[in-house]
Amino acid sequence: MKLIILNDYDQVGEWAAKYIRNKIINFNPGPDRFFILGLPTGGTPLGCYKKLIEFYKKGEISFKYVKTFNMDEYVGTLHLYNTSLFHLLFLHHTVSTFSQHEKPYKTVIPVFLNHAGIPRNHPESYHSFMWNNLFKHIDIKSENTHILDGNAANLVEECDSFEEKIKAAGGIDLFVGGIGPDGHIAFNEPGSSLLSRTRVKTLAQDTILANARFFDGDLSKVPTMALTVGVATVMDAREVMILITGAHKAFALYKAIEEGVNHMWTVSSFQQHPQTVFVCDEDATLELRVKTVKYFRGMMHVHNKLVNPLPPK
Repeated sequence: MKLIILNDYDQVGEWAAKYIRNKIINFNPGPDRFFILGLPTGGTPLGCYKKLIEFYKKGEISFKYVKTFNMDEYVGTLHLYNTSLFHLLFLHHTVSTFSQHEKPYKTVIPVFLNHAGIPRNHPESYHSFMWNNLFKHIDIKSENTHILDGNAANLVEECDSFEEKIKAAGGIDLFVGGIGPDGHIAFNEPGSSLLSRTRVKTLAQDTILANARFFDGDLSKVPTMALTVGVATVMDAREVMILITGAHKAFALYKAIEEGVNHMWTVSSFQQHPQTVFVCDEDATLELRVKTVKYFRGMMHVHNKLVNPLPPK
């Protein structure tokens, strides 16, 4: 595990973008060999995306042979017919747990569930976020971008299909993620199974409150459920890079680095990944021991070589 400690948010974005740039260039993708990149949304990766756009415009990188898979998408409001929330959650748990009975249960779910997700062109949908902040500014083909559909007729099938698409692509080469103050990765809220796969997830109240700023501060407009990749989905990636900035995420970084693996802090699971890179700013280290910070700062002369400009091929 690597911990990259930088001065501020801008440096985190630049370091992460350079790391992605170098990974793609070294991979040397082509028509029969795509680089598979997992991507997050939210405020943390915006600096990274701006730098990637800059590198593309300078001719340093191309996304023509890159395929992307995003972490999550909102579902929206759930409307229940002739059943209680308890029964719906029990049904979903049964589908998730007893996979050998998937098909019979899948035919039952639409009878009980009708969801009204926010449309793809909604300014706060993650489809809009990715196209406005990255995809429309680079040379990636739309068919090579994959974002979960919160308006799919059958959400369980949508999640299963997403997992299959990742497998068909050959797995994720690099999954980039951010975390919430409670240490959740994607929408794997506290208490999520560390073996979880892509699924429908109820959002924690803290997450809903945090996201209200994107919906004019109106809690009634904030979706309460989402589709999200699971912890195990991200763990399957050949490499994971987690971006963490701000003092409000310092305790989560402490839990991720200095304490044990705990499903109440799902980011801690990446301690067990063979290729994890945490990239953080100074403020995010406030809860770490001085000895920990000193140790990883002492490694920066080695880690910075990972983002040095590559010689032309």
